[in-house]
Amino acid sequence: MNTIAVALPDSPAVNVPAGTSVESALIQAGYVHTGESPVVAALVNNEVRALSYHVQINAEVVPILRDEPEGQRVYRRSLCYVLAIAASRVCRDQRLLVGHALGNAYFYSFDGGETEDGAASPEVLKALNEEFAAIVAADKPIERGVIAYTEALEFFRSRRMEDAALLVERHNYSEVPVYRCDDFMDLSHGPLVARTGLLQLYRIEPFHDGFLLVFPGSGAPREVQSEHRSEMLFQIYREYKRWGRILGISSTGQLNRLTEQGSVKEFIRVAEALHDKKIARIADDIHQGSDTGKVVLIAGPSSSGKTTFTKKLAVQLTVVGLVPVVISLDDYFVPREQTPKHPDGSYNFEHIEAIDIELLNQHLLALFAGEEIDLRTFNFKTGQPEYRGEKCSLPERGILVMEGIHGLNDALTPRIPRDRKYKVYVSALTQLNLDDHNRIATTDNRLIRRMVRDHQFRGHSAASTLEMWPSVRRGERQNIFPFQDSADATFNTALDYELGVLRNYAEPLLRQVKPTAPVYHEAVRLQTFLKNFTVIPQKLVPRESILREFIGESGFHY
Repeated sequence: MNTIAVALPDSPAVNVPAGTSVESALIQAGYVHTGESPVVAALVNNEVRALSYHVQINAEVVPILRDEPEGQRVYRRSLCYVLAIAASRVCRDQRLLVGHALGNAYFYSFDGGETEDGAASPEVLKALNEEFAAIVAADKPIERGVIAYTEALEFFRSRRMEDAALLVERHNYSEVPVYRCDDFMDLSHGPLVARTGLLQLYRIEPFHDGFLLVFPGSGAPREVQSEHRSEMLFQIYREYKRWGRILGISSTGQLNRLTEQGSVKEFIRVAEALHDKKIARIADDIHQGSDTGKVVLIAGPSSSGKTTFTKKLAVQLTVVGLVPVVISLDDYFVPREQTPKHPDGSYNFEHIEAIDIELLNQHLLALFAGEEIDLRTFNFKTGQPEYRGEKCSLPERGILVMEGIHGLNDALTPRIPRDRKYKVYVSALTQLNLDDHNRIATTDNRLIRRMVRDHQFRGHSAASTLEMWPSVRRGERQNIFPFQDSADATFNTALDYELGVLRNYAEPLLRQVKPTAPVYHEAVRLQTFLKNFTVIPQKLVPRESILREFIGESGFHY
C-alpha cells in the first residue's frame, strides 16, 4: 500500500496510507482538539478541504475551526445544505429558493414566493424546524463523492432542480462532484461539515412571505443573535429578483444558456437601460426638492461603482435642469501628521477624523450662502493640503454632489441641516444564484471587481487585493453599513451579466497566486466559483457602463 507523509504545522510528519481521510490524518498526525469551537474542515496544502476528503499526496494539514472566517463559511454552507434536505422532505411539491443575506441570515422562499401560494405558512415553518432538528439530532454523515454526468442530470431534473442541472451541463464533466446525506444529493460548491450533528447553532424564523435561516455572525461566532434586518435592502433585493424572473435570468445556468445561445447582447442592453432608468428616477427625486441648496451625499462599500454612479447621476441631474458641482471628499483629508492611526501604528485613512470636518462644513455652508470658496486639494505624496488659486461657487440651480466613505454618517456634516442633505447608498446587490440552494455572495462580486480594478489601474496583484480585503470589510462594517438605512435612495450597481465579463480578467490574476501564498485557498475558491460562468466578451459592455470603472475603456474620465 502506498503511504504519504502528513504533518501538522511545526510538527514532524507521520506516514499514513494514501487515501486517508483528512479527519483520520489529523488524528494520526497527533492533533488533539481542545476548546468549544469544533473542527469543521482543514487546509490541506493550503486548500480548504472537507474532513471527509481523501488525501492522496504528501501534505501539511491545518485544522479549521468553526469560529474562524473560513470555518464560518463552511458552517453556513452546511446549514443551507441541511435546510435543503429538510425542505425536500417537508415540501416535496415546492422548490426551495435561497435568497440574499440580511445580516446574519439568509432569506428563503418557495417557488412563487411572492404569491400567496408560495408563502411559507406557520405550519410549513414548524415542520421545517422539526425536520431540521431531527436531521441534526441524527448526526448523519455528509459525504463528498462523484457521480456520472447522465446520473446527475437525471437526479436533479427528477427533483425539479433545473438550475443545478444547467450547471452540470455547463461544466460538461464526466464525473460530477456532489455531497450526499441519506438519499439527498446536491452539487458540491465547497466543503461541508462531516456530520449533521455539528450544526447546533441556527434558527429558522418567519420573514415577509418567506423565512430566514439565521446563523452565528462574525462578531459572535458561538451564538445566534437577533440583528437588525434592513427593510430598505430587502425591498431592493426583492425588486431585482422580480426583474430577474420577468426576464428569465435568476441563476447562473440561465445566464450561461443565454450567452451560449448568442442572445446575451440584448440582455446587456436591458440591464444597462434599467440602471439608467433608476438613476434618472433618483435625479427626478432630487429635483423635486431642490428649491434650496442641497448636497447629494453618496456612499457605499468598496467596489460598488460609486465613482461612475456619481458621474452618471451628474448627467441625469443636468437633464432635469440642475447644475451639479462635484466636490471630492479626498481633498479634505487632514495633514498626514494629524491622521488617526491603527493600534499597529499605521495610518487609518478610513477613520472619520481623517477628514477635516470643520473645514468641509464651513465650505458647504459658504457655498449654500452664495459665497465663493478657495478650492482645496490634497497632495497624497506629501500628505499635505494645497491651494492652487482655484475658486468654486454654487451657480444658479446648482447642487453639490459629494462621494465618500462617510457620506451617510451625519457626523461628517453636523452643521448641515438634514433637509439640505440627500443621501444615496450605493452597493452591488447581485440577484443571481448559482442554483436553487447556493447563493452568490455580494461580497464576492465586489471582491472580484476590486481585484480586477486594482490590477488594471494600480498594478496590484490578486494576492495583494486578497490580503487587504479583510481589512476593507472591517472598515465597511464600522463606517458604512451602520448608516445605510438613513439613505433617501438606494442604487444597486450589480449587473447580472458582469461575472461572465470579469472572468476574462480575474482568472489569469488568480492563477498567479501560488500555493505558498497565505491567500492561496481564497484564490482557489474564487477560481472554482468563476468556472460556473460562461465567458462574455468585454466588447459587449457599453462605454458608459458602471462595469467599465473596473475593466477600463470607460467613456467617463476618472
